[in-house]
Amino acid sequence: MVSFEKLSLKGNKMTFLLKKTSPAYSNALRRIMLTEVPVMAIEDVEIKKNSSALYDEVLSHRLGLIPLTTDLKSYELPKSPEDIEERKAKCTLTLTLKEKGPKTVYASDLKTSDPKVKPVFPKTPIVILLKNQEVELLAVAVMGKGKDHAKWSPGHIWYTYKPTLKISKNKELLEKNRENYPPEIYNKKGEIDEKAILEKNLVDAVSHVCEDLIKVEHDDTEFVFQVESWGQLSCSEIVLKSFEVFNEKLDELNALVK
Repeated sequence: MVSFEKLSLKGNKMTFLLKKTSPAYSNALRRIMLTEVPVMAIEDVEIKKNSSALYDEVLSHRLGLIPLTTDLKSYELPKSPEDIEERKAKCTLTLTLKEKGPKTVYASDLKTSDPKVKPVFPKTPIVILLKNQEVELLAVAVMGKGKDHAKWSPGHIWYTYKPTLKISKNKELLEKNRENYPPEIYNKKGEIDEKAILEKNLVDAVSHVCEDLIKVEHDDTEFVFQVESWGQLSCSEIVLKSFEVFNEKLDELNALVK
């Protein structure tokens, strides 16, 4: 039975341990987090006025890449283009932009029809308008998946085998190899700090340097995951939703096999 243990959660970064599993399961979970967890992103843009230096296509592309906070309880992933038309309120929302120069137009200038869905980074620059230049547009944000476009990817996720360190207390060996290791692995006394190696992700940096001093071993049934959210969803939401999607896919496969 796969088990989950949260190791740390700071802002938009989470580290968790996945136990009693396999590389195949871990990689499948990672891919689901990257490509199957739905988030909001601008898909269609209707340009009404644009006298800025940016072409309409470039302006639309910039808008599409602005991360938007996503409410998974209020919005659903559309099953088809026709489904979007039938259930607009559940699948989409609109954002408007109307600005005149001289000024720099930021993501915060977008007016959203739902306060729960707004730019994650308000100070993201969209376009610089000179005197008398104008931009007026209507944008439609849609729920989507990262496998269809990177703008719908919720974050950056990777994992490693859980490492086990065996550190020798041989002082002569330590002094001989001290310069071969990153200085960050030593504590104030100049000794090797195992906790620092793990917390600062320096396992690869100390591996195979001198195995008589620091020997690194890995357990192929335990994996340390790193989740960095782009801000559309919290790290916890990404992880929980990925397990939900994974279980749905396993149920579908089970039904097909039967």
